[in-house]
Amino acid sequence: MRVLLVLATALLASACGQQAPFAPSAVTTSTTTTTEAAPPPQPAPPRVPLNPCTITDGACVRLSTSESWLISGGAIAYGPVPSAFGMAGYETPTGDFQVLHKVRHDVSLAFGNTPMPYTVYFRDDGIAFHQGDLAPASSHGCVHLAEEAAATFFDFLQPGAAVQVVA
Repeated sequence: MRVLLVLATALLASACGQQAPFAPSAVTTSTTTTTEAAPPPQPAPPRVPLNPCTITDGACVRLSTSESWLISGGAIAYGPVPSAFGMAGYETPTGDFQVLHKVRHDVSLAFGNTPMPYTVYFRDDGIAFHQGDLAPASSHGCVHLAEEAAATFFDFLQPGAAVQVVA
């Protein structure tokens, strides 16, 4: 009997020696996932051309995106820059124009002695580029620009330079 007891103890000890004491038991889980086909990629929205104007030198204005550029040799020399245009009843006209004259520190007498720094007139009815409020539809037909942009347009554009305003 003693032999059986020793033999049983030996077998038990060898069986226990093969496992690490207090080892956590392995947990097996299975997950069922449903894979749905990814939707087909959508085409990119059409790109609006960066320069919608046909002039090769001068200023380009696009009303629909409230942007203006300076163009030299057919390439964009400056911009696009944010721009604001005419309010209802004073819409900024579209078309091809030329710079008529410039006044660095002009004032609008018709609209309450409002300062118009860096004014570049391109229509004989007073429509011009100048520094002004960039809120949408904030002008009486002029193209409002931020101070830096207005100064750059003023320095770049000379009398006779082309101005094209597109929708």
